[in-house]
Amino acid sequence: MLKPTNLAKQLFIRCCGKGKHQLLRISLFCIFLSLVAGTILLLLLGKNPLEAYKSILQGAGILPKPRYAGKRSQLTDFMSLLNYTTPMIFAALSVAVALRCGIFNICVSGIMVFSGFIATILVGYSNLDPFLAKVLVVIIGASAGALIGLFIGYLKHRFNMNEVVVAIMLNYIISYVVSFFIQTQFIDPVTRQSVEVGQNARLTLFDYPVGNLKMEINLVFPLALLAVFIIRFILKKTRFGFELKAVGSNSKASRYAGIKVGRAVIFTMLISGALAGLAGVSYYLGSSASIQPRVLPSLGFDAIAVALLGNVSAVGSFFASLLVMVFQSGTTYMSSRMQVLREIAALITSILLLFSAIGIFFKALADRLSREIEEA
Repeated sequence: MLKPTNLAKQLFIRCCGKGKHQLLRISLFCIFLSLVAGTILLLLLGKNPLEAYKSILQGAGILPKPRYAGKRSQLTDFMSLLNYTTPMIFAALSVAVALRCGIFNICVSGIMVFSGFIATILVGYSNLDPFLAKVLVVIIGASAGALIGLFIGYLKHRFNMNEVVVAIMLNYIISYVVSFFIQTQFIDPVTRQSVEVGQNARLTLFDYPVGNLKMEINLVFPLALLAVFIIRFILKKTRFGFELKAVGSNSKASRYAGIKVGRAVIFTMLISGALAGLAGVSYYLGSSASIQPRVLPSLGFDAIAVALLGNVSAVGSFFASLLVMVFQSGTTYMSSRMQVLREIAALITSILLLFSAIGIFFKALADRLSREIEEA
């Protein structure tokens, strides 16, 4: 009979140990642990965990609510979920692509602010035709993000500068420079944020009539889906994708094998930056309409945990983004229905992100325990 400690090791190895779909099992294990932690928290507050999680799904539009206000339905709630999920998909893809090449891109939030600001001042305040304005917003956002990504990649390749240090400095520089221009040129005296962009440049249609309902329709959500499949194809089916993963595994061995490491790093950051730029315009000219000075969006940092939860893959990042945004969107409804403080409701989402971020630790621990058992 196994001792309790050995039994615990065996169960943990079964959940996270080596084998087929190890990374998927680790992600599911992280989700399970976060739900258990959330259940304990809700029980301590005297709330029914099953009702709380049901309320989260109802608030996100996954399950129907008992009743709806005028011109609202489960479909309108679900469309709102897709609207708020779109920037997260782009941001998580940006982080995932960089991590595949062994680069830790924590400049996603800064790139989002930069691309959102550039698109705002160039197109957001113009009187261009709506179709042309929206196309230009997407192109400018991707180009502005790619420019910052290219800059980070070049510094890492040419001067061997640590991308984390560069990204931190760029986050501060972008935040303060953009804040200066907003507060001196584009400030709204009422909201103290940048002046709202025109409807012609918005990437989200709010209160769009569909039958007797009013929808939120994110126009770039199809582009986010397309980006998922394109990134998946690049990583799995192309030579560049192979080189990218090889460099991420061992850059010295890759260079010895004839792979141009510098080119891989630069192009990886260019793609990562473009995706972060798309996250920025879909956030600041989509679900939002203005930029708050000196504030970096937390979405860019949450995307790191989301990408890890999605096993640093394109499809995994999509489903992880959807899961996290279900929690973020649904906790507001849960808070009002279950009479739980909004901060406590948000803590459940934070727990999910926390366990997502330590999935790599679970993998390393499971591998070490497997070796110990094999050697014994």
